[in-house]
Amino acid sequence: MFPQDFNWGVATSSYQIEGATNVDGRGESIWDRFCATPGKVVNMENGSVACDHYNLFPEDIRLMKDIGVSTYRFSLAWPRMFPTGDKQREQRGFDFYSRLIDALLEADIKPLATLYHWDLPQALEDVGGWANRDIVSAFTDYAAAAVEAFGDRVQDWVTINEPWCVTWLGYMSGVHAPGVKNLDSAIAAAHHTALAHAEATRAMKAVNPTLRAGIALNMTNFIVEDKSNEETVELASLMDSHINRWWLEASLHGRYPQNLVDFYGEKLERVVLPGDMPKLKVEPDFLGINYYSDSFIGVPRPEDKPASDGGPFPFPQRSNGTPPLPHTDMGWPVTPHGIRDLLVRVAKDWPEIEDIAITENGAAYPEEPDKNGVVRDTRRVEYLDTHIDSVGEAIELGAPVKSYYAWSLMDNFEWAEGYAKRFGIIHVDFETQKRTLKNSAKAYAAIISNHTSPFVL
Repeated sequence: MFPQDFNWGVATSSYQIEGATNVDGRGESIWDRFCATPGKVVNMENGSVACDHYNLFPEDIRLMKDIGVSTYRFSLAWPRMFPTGDKQREQRGFDFYSRLIDALLEADIKPLATLYHWDLPQALEDVGGWANRDIVSAFTDYAAAAVEAFGDRVQDWVTINEPWCVTWLGYMSGVHAPGVKNLDSAIAAAHHTALAHAEATRAMKAVNPTLRAGIALNMTNFIVEDKSNEETVELASLMDSHINRWWLEASLHGRYPQNLVDFYGEKLERVVLPGDMPKLKVEPDFLGINYYSDSFIGVPRPEDKPASDGGPFPFPQRSNGTPPLPHTDMGWPVTPHGIRDLLVRVAKDWPEIEDIAITENGAAYPEEPDKNGVVRDTRRVEYLDTHIDSVGEAIELGAPVKSYYAWSLMDNFEWAEGYAKRFGIIHVDFETQKRTLKNSAKAYAAIISNHTSPFVL
C-alpha cells in the first residue's frame, strides 16, 4: 500500500507553538495584534507562550524520534527573522532556526520548512499587507534570504500555507488576522499570494537550483445535496474554483478559473498588471494538500447568507446541507473516503503533478490524561487510521502521494479558537508545558513502524 521510502511526518506552525514572541528581537506579527484586539480570539488568548517550543524544541524532537517520524514540517516566523518585514535582519532569529534544523538532522529527521504560515510582520500589514502589491517583492526577498541561510540543510520548502485562508479569512470575513473585511482587498490578496508563490519559487531556485518547492493548499470535495438544482450546482463550481483551483491553476497554467475571472470582473482587472499572468506559472516540485473533511452544499433556504454578510465567500452561501455524523470538536464531519476521492481527482485533473504531500491531516478532540496519565483519544486514533488507509487506497489508484504529515505534533494555539481546540497527537499541559504522548501518537508510531519495517511486503 505504501512504498518503503514513503515519508511519514508531523506538522506544526511557528505562531502556534513557539511562544517567545518578545525575545531575541522578534518583531510584532499580525497575530500578536489580532490577539490583543478584544473579541477576536477566544478568551483573548495568544501565542506569547504557546508550547514554548522556542526553548523546548530538543524535547519535542526526542518525542518525534520516539514516534518514529522521518520528516518534520515546521514554519519559519518571518517577524523573528526580519522584525519589520524589510531588510533589517535579526540574526538571533536565524540562529534559532539553524539550531532547530541541525537538531533535526542529528536525529535523522528531514526538515520541511514553510516560509509563511500566517504570521506576517505587522509593519507590512500597516502598509496594506497582502493587499499591497509590494508584498510580492518583500516575500521574495525573505524567501531568498531563508534559502541562503538554510538551503544547505533544507531541501524541501513550502512557500505559503493555505493562501485561501490568508486571503479570504484574513481580508474578507476578518475572522483571522489581520481582521480586514473588504472584497477588493481579498481579491488583491488572492492575486498577490499566487504571484508571490511563483516569484519566490524562482528566487529560491536561483539561490539553490536543487531544492524542491511547493505550496500547501487546503482542499476539499464539494458534495451537492441536490444536483437537479442548477443554482446550487453553479455555486459548487464557483466554490471549487475559489478554494481548490485558483492557486493550483495559476501555478500550473498561468491562469485563473474563468468562472471566477468573470465573477470578479473589474475588481480583478484592477490588480492584475500587464505581464502578471505568465509570471504566475512556475513548475512545482510537489503539491502540498491540507485535508480535514469534505464540504456539503444544501439547497437554497430562507436563512442562507448573502455575500455581503461577512463570510469568506464573495458569492451568496447555501446552508451546509446535511453533513454526516460524527463531527470533530471543530464541528467538521469525518469523511475519510474524501481524502481518497480528492487525491484521485487531483491525479486525474492535473497529471502534471508528480509528487503530492499530505501536508496536514488531523482532528480536534478534547481528551485529557486520565488518572494514570493516559490520553485515550480513541476518536483521533480512528480518524488517523481511516484517513491513512484512504491515502493508501488513493496510491493504489495511481495518486502520486509521497508524504503524509499528521496535524499536529502537539496541542497548540488554534488561531481564533485560542487553546480551546486540541489537534495534537501529543497532549500539552499549557500551565506546566508537560508533554504526554496520546494514544493517537502511539497508534501513529505503530502505523509508521508497520509500513517501514523490512518484514512488511
